[in-house]
Parts: sequence; C-alpha cells; structure tokens
Amino acid sequence: MCNQCNYEDLLNATDLGATDNRLHVLEVVGNNSYPLSAADIYQTLKRRCSINRVTVYRILELLVEHGLVDRISTGGRAFYYGMAPNENHHPHPHFYCKRCGQMDCLRPDSLNVDSATLWKTFPGRIDKVEVRVDGICKNCMK
Repeated sequence: MCNQCNYEDLLNATDLGATDNRLHVLEVVGNNSYPLSAADIYQTLKRRCSINRVTVYRILELLVEHGLVDRISTGGRAFYYGMAPNENHHPHPHFYCKRCGQMDCLRPDSLNVDSATLWKTFPGRIDKVEVRVDGICKNCMK
C-alpha cells in the first residue's frame, strides 16, 4: 500500500486530468502490494463504485500509455498492472507462479540486472526493461 503517492497530482502531471474513475483505478493499483489483473481491479472497484468493465480497461490503457502504470506480462495473453517506477516506486523484478497465476513483487535488490550496459551497447531505443522470474510459489509447493 502506498501512503506516499498523491494520485491526483500524478494524473494532473500527465495532463490526463483526475476524473473520479481514473483516480479509483489508480488507487486500486497503487494501494496493492502486488500487481493485479484487470479483472481483479474491476472486481475491487465494482464493490465500491459504479464502473463499467470496458471503462476499467480503457483507463488502464491510458495509465500505461502515460507511464503511470506498468503492464506486466505473464508470458501468455494475460497481463498484470502495477505502479510504474516513480520517486516512491523503484523498478523491481516480479515472480509469476505458473500454477496459480499469482504475481508478486520482488525486492529491487533481490536480482541484480545491469541494464546500463545494455542501454550503452544496444543500437536502438530501450523504453523499458522488465524482469519476471517464473516458477511455483511456496503455497502451490505445499
């Protein structure tokens, strides 16, 4: 849960405008300690406000396009959403359980990836480096 982010300021800084629905979606993403699927976000919002599933998907797309939220691949067609790196959220790797589908955040220092060398030697433009570790979580191992 992020007690440091001012979601309204984040939205206004990207010139998106802080509509109620955008704020609600960003709060759900930012107030979770692990990435969520769009369906999880919709289910959470549905309990507390009137919002359409398509609206949630469109808002997530906008938030990704404007760099406020990261879309994290599961390796298939599904995606999870978490806060994009900012002053309160440092880049970090994720763990994806291939059995139950849970995606967890790993500490930034748990896996060292030197992307600076890649950025220096790659002849094109790199917009994002995403690190995901796949395996079986401890709950599924039981």
